[in-house]
Amino acid sequence: MRRKRSTPHAGWRALTLLLLVVAFGAGALRVWHRPPAANFLPSASDIATSAAKTDSPTSDALVSRFVSPIAGPHRHAASLVELKDGRIRAFWFSGSQEGAPDVEIRSAVFDPRRGEWSPEARVTDRFDTARGLWRYVKKLGNPVAERAADGSLRLYYVTVSLGGWAGSSITTRRSDDDGATWSAPQRLITSPFLNLSTLVKGTPFHYADDSIGLPVYHEFINKFGEILRLDRDGRVLDKQRLSVGHLALQPVVLVRDTEHAQVLMRHSDGGQNRVIGSSSDDGGRHWTRPSETSLRNPNSAVAGVVLADGTLLAVLNDIEGNRDALSLLASTDGGANWRTLRVLEDQTDRHGQELDVAAYRRRVAELARADGADASAAEAIAEAASTHMCPDARCGFEFSYPYLILTARGDVELVYTWNRSYIKHTSFPRHWLAQRLHETTDAATTKTGEAAHD
Repeated sequence: MRRKRSTPHAGWRALTLLLLVVAFGAGALRVWHRPPAANFLPSASDIATSAAKTDSPTSDALVSRFVSPIAGPHRHAASLVELKDGRIRAFWFSGSQEGAPDVEIRSAVFDPRRGEWSPEARVTDRFDTARGLWRYVKKLGNPVAERAADGSLRLYYVTVSLGGWAGSSITTRRSDDDGATWSAPQRLITSPFLNLSTLVKGTPFHYADDSIGLPVYHEFINKFGEILRLDRDGRVLDKQRLSVGHLALQPVVLVRDTEHAQVLMRHSDGGQNRVIGSSSDDGGRHWTRPSETSLRNPNSAVAGVVLADGTLLAVLNDIEGNRDALSLLASTDGGANWRTLRVLEDQTDRHGQELDVAAYRRRVAELARADGADASAAEAIAEAASTHMCPDARCGFEFSYPYLILTARGDVELVYTWNRSYIKHTSFPRHWLAQRLHETTDAATTKTGEAAHD
């Protein structure tokens, strides 16, 4: 009897089946050996004990500035982390355009006492990362940092070896000197099946057992949010799915106390253009089914923090289309209702207008001067912005990818992408926030009383 010759297709099918079995087995093993649950560690609990010794004579005025005045490159996806001495370190990616081979992770340090940013410096690029990982790296982006329980800084950023962002994984590095130097890069193993399509954007948080919660998201085939739980050594202990299908990504976790937290996610699937929300009342062991909130969202990133009194703050493009307006909002009822504290950027009156390059540069220069730039700097800023925001001589505005942290002083620090050309920084002093919250509460109460009277 003649033996039947196997075909190449049969071999590939067998290999695929084997990989699926291995991935399923690894996933089942992780479920069966899930680590013990741990409650949240509210960031405000640390702030209450350390605010006095780190307090500094900073201004009570709201101040905005550009992180780096260097003109030319595309800048995007900034994040912040507080250093041990009370300064603030920012990270972002910068290059000729998003996903380009020349993109680098850059950093600078803000001194609240002086109100100044240091010169920016390179942290890593794809070649440096590739040498450390011993694998090809095509592009990188979205850096996020957090302080671990042992006092070290942990930097997480997205790396891609094949394809687009859907083929990404997360690379991590450690610093024991607040970001002056970094360890060799290592990949986080987030999936047993090729370790593909895990991206980071949201602010990390902590659990009571000193593990780190890292909000991440998935973009391959489906789009959904997840939380990775990392141990003291940075290894993945567990992960939880926050949404399903194509509904949401880029989660931000707002920890209110040891048991309660809200999740805000970018709406990625049309619909009513609303932020997607979920919540937990058992320390993150379970999360409610994701649903649309009252916050508007034009498929763009959201940022948030929780103040010591439980007030939720969020920064987002509070409009249904485009990214040409950015606002700071607050909720004092756990996210059920939100009110605007400050409109940070608003160029919505340009909707439908076809600004030529000259008119666009004049408008951008005006905005730059309003943030303290002198005449020559404002012109350079306008020229750089027009390079990225005037394709085919049709210009637009973009204020996006906000990132918020609450400092040990009780102040709130914000960075965001400004017209794809600069990272803009705004400081919200705690006294300013308290006054603004008081004013908006009084205004809302007066309006409610007037409505009842009518």
